[in-house]
Amino acid sequence: MALEHLQPGQVANVQPYGAALASASNTALFKSAELEVMRLVLPKGKSMPAHQVNGEITIQCLEGVVEVDANTSTPAILKAGHLLFLQGGAPHALLALEDASVLVTIVVK
Repeated sequence: MALEHLQPGQVANVQPYGAALASASNTALFKSAELEVMRLVLPKGKSMPAHQVNGEITIQCLEGVVEVDANTSTPAILKAGHLLFLQGGAPHALLALEDASVLVTIVVK
């Protein structure tokens, strides 16, 4: 079954899951011709291997703690409320240091 995406003008709740985080799953919020937004849930210790996307990307930590290795001298540590911007094509990997959820925005090219 395909995920239903938000329609223009429709509101989505992206508040922290809190106690429900353990049972939450990844959600594709919407994808248009130019923009894609998704919410990823990462249990402690889960990683996303190094990958890259063509467009610019932001990763906003909504809850928990996530390490983002973007091939810089020091990985970025994102805590709730932190936002990271990456250029298009930048390789990056994620590792949940605590149970976490992040909002990912990608400019689609």
